[in-house]
Amino acid sequence: MCGVVGYVGSKDAVAVLLDGLRRLEYRGYDSAGVAVLNGRGVETRKLAGRIAALRDLVAREPVHGTCGIGHTRWATHGAPTEQNAHPHTDCTGTLALVHNGIVENADLLRLQLERAGHRFATETDTETLAHLIEAAAGDTLEERVIAALALVEGTYGLAVISEADPRKIVVARRGSPLLIGVGGGECLVASDASAVLAHTRSVVYLDDGDVAVLTPEGYRVLDGDARPQVRTVDEIEWDLETLALGGYPHFMLKEICEQPETVRSTLRGRLLPVAGTARLNGLNVAAAQCAYIRRIVIVACGTSWHAGLVGRHVIEELSGIPVGVEYASECRYGRKLRVPGTLTIAISQSGETADTVEALRAAKAAGSRVVGIVNVVGSTIAREADGGIYLHAGPEVGVASTKAFTSQLVALLLLGLHLGRQRGLSVEDGRELAAQLAQLPELVARTLELEPEVQALAQRYADANNALYLGRGVNFPVALEGALKLKEISYIHAEGYPAAEMKHGPIALIDENMPVVFLAPKDQVYAKALSNMQEVKARGGHIIAITSEGNGDLCHLADHELRVPACPPLLSPVLTVIPLQLLAYHIAVLRGCDVDRPRNLAKSVTVE
Repeated sequence: MCGVVGYVGSKDAVAVLLDGLRRLEYRGYDSAGVAVLNGRGVETRKLAGRIAALRDLVAREPVHGTCGIGHTRWATHGAPTEQNAHPHTDCTGTLALVHNGIVENADLLRLQLERAGHRFATETDTETLAHLIEAAAGDTLEERVIAALALVEGTYGLAVISEADPRKIVVARRGSPLLIGVGGGECLVASDASAVLAHTRSVVYLDDGDVAVLTPEGYRVLDGDARPQVRTVDEIEWDLETLALGGYPHFMLKEICEQPETVRSTLRGRLLPVAGTARLNGLNVAAAQCAYIRRIVIVACGTSWHAGLVGRHVIEELSGIPVGVEYASECRYGRKLRVPGTLTIAISQSGETADTVEALRAAKAAGSRVVGIVNVVGSTIAREADGGIYLHAGPEVGVASTKAFTSQLVALLLLGLHLGRQRGLSVEDGRELAAQLAQLPELVARTLELEPEVQALAQRYADANNALYLGRGVNFPVALEGALKLKEISYIHAEGYPAAEMKHGPIALIDENMPVVFLAPKDQVYAKALSNMQEVKARGGHIIAITSEGNGDLCHLADHELRVPACPPLLSPVLTVIPLQLLAYHIAVLRGCDVDRPRNLAKSVTVE
C-alpha cells in the first residue's frame, strides 16, 4: 500500500526522493518522510500529512545528501502521526529504513528486543525491523539485513541506509513489490516504476526473497543465503506525460475520458475479424488445452471482482465452461479442491494485490493452471502466472479504478471469444462478435458525451445520504461497481443489488429521499427491470435509469434517463458503467471530497 523510494548517486537525493514520492502518493498519503546520509550521519524529515507538506518542511529545514530513502504511508500499525511516519531508525540513529508490508510477528520480536535493551519510539511494526538489523551479526549492511529478515514473518518491500555504509542502499522484497532503476552513475529503488521514470527507463523487477545492494556504481541481487542472482533488465514503455493531468482537474476524470483509447489499446492487434476469434499469444493455453478445461475460477478483489462477475456471464455464454468467481481474500484460506481441468484467472490492475497473489499461489499449489489479467508489466501476477492478458491501459493514478475496469471487461470479452471459438462457437457468431468489439471505442466515446447530463444529475443528488444501485444479469455487477465508486470517493452510503432481490430487504429503505439507479439496457431481462422500477416508483423512490438508445420513453417510470448507445447485451457493461463513474466523480467534487485520494484508501493493496 505504501510508497517506497530510494536514491544513491551524485544528485541531491532529497529532490529525487520528493519527486518520486509525489508520483507514489496514490499508494498512501497519511504521512511521509525522507532520510539521507549527509556525511554527518542519518538525518530525517517526516510528518503526518501529504508530500506537499513534506516539501514545505524540507524547504524550512533543509537537508542534503547523495544517498537517501523516502516513504509515503498508508497506516496499518499505529495512527498516522509524525512519530509513526517512516523512515524509522534504530537506537543509535545511525540506521534508517522504510517499509511497505506487515511484520506479522512484530509483537513477539518487539518484546524480545525490549528485553535486550532496545528502546522503541513508535507504535509501528516496521520499527522492529530497524532494531533487528541493529542487533544482527554481520560485517556489511547487507549481511545484517539478511540475518535480521531470517527472523521475520510477514511481508516487506524494504530499503535501508546506514552511516556505517554511507554510499549504499540495501533493499529486500517479500510479498510487496520493489524494482531497481538503473542509470549511469546512480541507482534508484521504488515500489512503482512511476517514481524512477524521470531518471531512467531501465528497471529490474525483484522477486520474492531477493536482497539487492545499490551503489552509484551499480547493483547486485542476492538470495537469502547471500548468493548472487541474475535478474533481467526491462525497459519501461510509457512516458511521464501519461502521469500528468494534461489540463484535467483530477486524474479520475482524465482516466474516465481516456477510455475510448484504453479500450482501443486493449483490443489492438488481438481481433481476427476474418477468423472470428481473438489472438491472445500471452495466454499460453494451447487449443488442445482449451478442450480439457472443465471449469474456470476467477479470483479478484474490489473492482476487479466486479469485472470477474461480468466475465462469468461472458465466458459461460460464449464457451459453455462453468465459471466461479471468488473473493481472493476468502479463496486463499478456503479448502483447495484438486479438480482436474481447472483454469484459474487472477484479475488485478496492479498485479500486486496481496490477496490475489496468494490466491494465485494457492491455486497453483492445488494443480490449477493460472493466467493473469493485469495492467502492470513485470508485476508479481504477471511473472508468476502461467500466462495472461495485459490490459495496456497505461498508468492509472486515481485511486478509484475506472479505465482499468473497462479494459478488464474488454480483456474478458476477448478471452470469452477465444475460448468460445475453441469450444464450438461458430465462425459466423465469432465474426459478428469481433465486429461488435471493434466498434467499442467509438461507442465509449459517444457514451462520454453524456457528461453534461450526468453533471446536472449530480447537482440534484449531491446531498443524498444513501443510494441504491440495481441491475440484472450481466449488468448486476455494474450496479455493484457504480455503488462502490460512489461510496469510495463521495462517502455516500451506497449498495448494489440484483434488481429482483430488492424486494427481499432493501425495498424497506426506499422513500422520497432515496435515489435508485437502475441499469436497464435493452436485453433479455429488460421487461423484468421495468417491473422492478414500478416497485420503486410505488414507494416514492427517485429513479435514475441507465438505458439504451431506442428503448422507448421511460418518463412514466424514471425521474431521469441516461441513454448509452445500443449494443449487444454482453458488451453493454463497458458502456453502462461510464455514466456511473461520471456520476460518482461529479457528486464527489460537489461535496468537496479529494477525488483522487479518498480517505482511508490506497491504490495498490499490497497488505492483507
